[in-house]
Amino acid sequence: MKAKTKGYYKLREEIDWLAKKLEKQHKKHLACKMGCDLCCMDYSLLPVEFYSIANALKDQNLKLDYPSVTKEGNCVFLKDHKCTIYSERPIICRTHGLPLLYMNENEEWELSACELNFTTFDMDDFTNENTFPQDRFNSDLFMLNKEFIRELKDKNYGEFDLIPLRELINHLETRKY
Repeated sequence: MKAKTKGYYKLREEIDWLAKKLEKQHKKHLACKMGCDLCCMDYSLLPVEFYSIANALKDQNLKLDYPSVTKEGNCVFLKDHKCTIYSERPIICRTHGLPLLYMNENEEWELSACELNFTTFDMDDFTNENTFPQDRFNSDLFMLNKEFIRELKDKNYGEFDLIPLRELINHLETRKY
């Protein structure tokens, strides 16, 4: 499994590097801090990311005492306003709060950022150099996933299939990898 997910970790390292750079650059405009969980939602992941995270977490001694029912839409790995899988959190979670640049469905460039951040920032001051190019990284992740699912022998996923993050609990409890 590790050989199949090597590209994922390389991409994640690049994303983490850029995220840290942008966090430093926008420090005075970011309200993000420990305990803030406004963006912690029940996301779904491409198989390459899901199985990379599952594989990384399998050897950790996580306490799986998650409530069977969480508030609709909340991440099941959020406990007491903290991420219990923070070191292995998905890529989308690694970029929250940052100014994300992407092309919307009307094929127009759009900027997204947490409503708590950039409240005193002039949106016209955002450039390619101080925003996160979400489409580029999503494209890279998509291509890695295509290769990953092609090599999976025991699973049959389409290139657009997503797996709910909450399904990690079943994988961790049953140790199915």
